[in-house]
Amino acid sequence: MSHHLHRVVSSEEERLILVDEQDREIGSLDKAACHDGEGVLHRAFSLFVFDAAGELLLQQRSAGKRLWPLYWSNSCCSHPRYGETVEEATARRLREELNIEAELEFVYKFAYTARFGESGSENELCWVFLGRTGDRAVPNRHEIAAVRSLPADRVSAELARDPQAFTPWFRLEWQRLERDWPELLRRYAQPAAAARR
Repeated sequence: MSHHLHRVVSSEEERLILVDEQDREIGSLDKAACHDGEGVLHRAFSLFVFDAAGELLLQQRSAGKRLWPLYWSNSCCSHPRYGETVEEATARRLREELNIEAELEFVYKFAYTARFGESGSENELCWVFLGRTGDRAVPNRHEIAAVRSLPADRVSAELARDPQAFTPWFRLEWQRLERDWPELLRRYAQPAAAARR
């Protein structure tokens, strides 16, 4: 698997899925246009993947990213391509970005917008998943500048201390998980053996 690891896996030309506020598909548009100006609402996903020790895998977005380069974010976030299911897309991006597989559990979906100056915007209907992996992440350098793993309480402390170091969707999602799904989050944020008991 790893000899393909550092290939380019995304482009501004790939077609994303346009949706309405109820997440019904209404068409497709290339990725660049989806993020121009105020953005056009499209389907996306965010994955929070915990390792066997119960620590959350965080990624620092590569310097080459158009939006929020070098910001810290959750384990993996991307878009299903037109004609692709969310389940297919999440498995694909975990392999492409981190060279891992994970058992994922869908938690909720929400719409948000966030502007990154003149570079464009995120305007997404985002599916949020929690998951666990036993694999060691090997990041694709085209997508990711660095990775690290932190216990959940350290994630919360860093977000509180320096929120501007993190992507806006990660801040929104982590706060919502803590508020609305604390028991579920606690289950993932403990060692895998303890979670099974």
